[in-house]
Amino acid sequence: MRRSEFLRAVDAEFAGRAPSLLSDLMLSSIGATGAEALERGVPPRDIWLALCDEMDVPVERRHGAGRLEPRKR
Repeated sequence: MRRSEFLRAVDAEFAGRAPSLLSDLMLSSIGATGAEALERGVPPRDIWLALCDEMDVPVERRHGAGRLEPRKR
């Protein structure tokens, strides 16, 4: 998962709460907020999964989130 995919996934799942969740919610499995973890170089996929765990996002909404559809040729 790229950083851009991560940010799209967070925005799609949490909408208006996304910025505050990234800056304020402590992710216990990582020991940092999402924003701090990104700054430290934690892979975005690990942060996404930790955020999903903390917020009880159903498993079916976790996989592949944030990916754009392939371009049509």
